[in-house]
Amino acid sequence: MLDVLPTATTFILAATEGAEEEGGSFLVTPSWGLMLWTLIAFGSTMFILWKLAFPKIAEALDKRQQVIEESIEHAERTKAEADVILAEYRQRLAEARVQAEDIVARARKAGEQAEADSLGKAREQREELLEQTKRDIDAETRRAIQDIRREVADLTILATEKITRKTLSADDQQKLVEEALAELDFTALTGTATGEGS
Repeated sequence: MLDVLPTATTFILAATEGAEEEGGSFLVTPSWGLMLWTLIAFGSTMFILWKLAFPKIAEALDKRQQVIEESIEHAERTKAEADVILAEYRQRLAEARVQAEDIVARARKAGEQAEADSLGKAREQREELLEQTKRDIDAETRRAIQDIRREVADLTILATEKITRKTLSADDQQKLVEEALAELDFTALTGTATGEGS
């Protein structure tokens, strides 16, 4: 079947030479032989493509479509998981804020009680207690923020590796973590904790 193409091409060239020798361009006044061999060459080419090339092209396109659909589904699942994790961390952040407020409230009560017992001594103890509480709150807040930062960084790297299906280099991980942490506002927690203590 493949041998038909060179033979058809040879006949087409021979027909065009014959038409040009007769005094006219073969494109303006084609001969029947040229038209016949052109149709045979075209039909043979289409038949070969239809039998050999088109099924493989269709199969490759179907496989590519399936891979794309699976990638989209995987990305949607990963996004849903990331949304759940983000909601959980927001809840933890709110709980940490409530705990900080509770610590401040308890410190105030302790300070007021000490002041009622003895004015001079209570003032001293109250100031020391408030300062210690502030330090505890600041330390606890810093520790909570560091924990949240670490977990956000780990989750960001994990989610990115799941989406891209490859392991990130140390530089890529560092850049990704810095971008993710830059988008989070940790000042709200530290401002609330220190603002209420003063």
